[in-house]
Amino acid sequence: MNVRDEQRERVITALAEHLLSTGLSQASLRQLAAAAGVSDRMLLYYFADKTEVLALAMQSLAGGMAAQLETALPADQRLSQAALTAKAARLVVDPVFRPFMRLWIEAIAAAARQEPPFNVVARQIGEGFLAWIEARLDPALVPDPPGAAAIILALIDGLALLEVCGGEDRVQRAVAALEAAALG
Repeated sequence: MNVRDEQRERVITALAEHLLSTGLSQASLRQLAAAAGVSDRMLLYYFADKTEVLALAMQSLAGGMAAQLETALPADQRLSQAALTAKAARLVVDPVFRPFMRLWIEAIAAAARQEPPFNVVARQIGEGFLAWIEARLDPALVPDPPGAAAIILALIDGLALLEVCGGEDRVQRAVAALEAAALG
């Protein structure tokens, strides 16, 4: 890897951390450059445009979140739909995952407005989430894993929204109810 590529990777990492801590509200080219510790011009030397910068930072975050999800729920665990829903719901309110979920909500909103790169990145990340969920469902217990994965993702995203608009207490009650339902 040459110096330029190393610098690009350093910038992507810094920008991923910046987005995770500030969300998309501080994502102007100037703010991104400052967060990466470079000038606007240097940022555009490393990347074609702001769209590429944001796409690569979001992909980096998705990779980081995927690694954390893998640690939390390894692929060799095959669960029922109710059990996986409960475990995934608990992750939504975990302080480690909360910043990812809040940024995910912002990315989905930007995708709904057809804002590049989020219109593409959100679909890719969503497909990754669906594949991750489906890989953890026990096919002997779940007759339609793709359908169940879609239901779980919708519920998890709904919990993230509920936390923002309904508050911590309400989302904790919802998670507890899902956990109780999974126990039978």
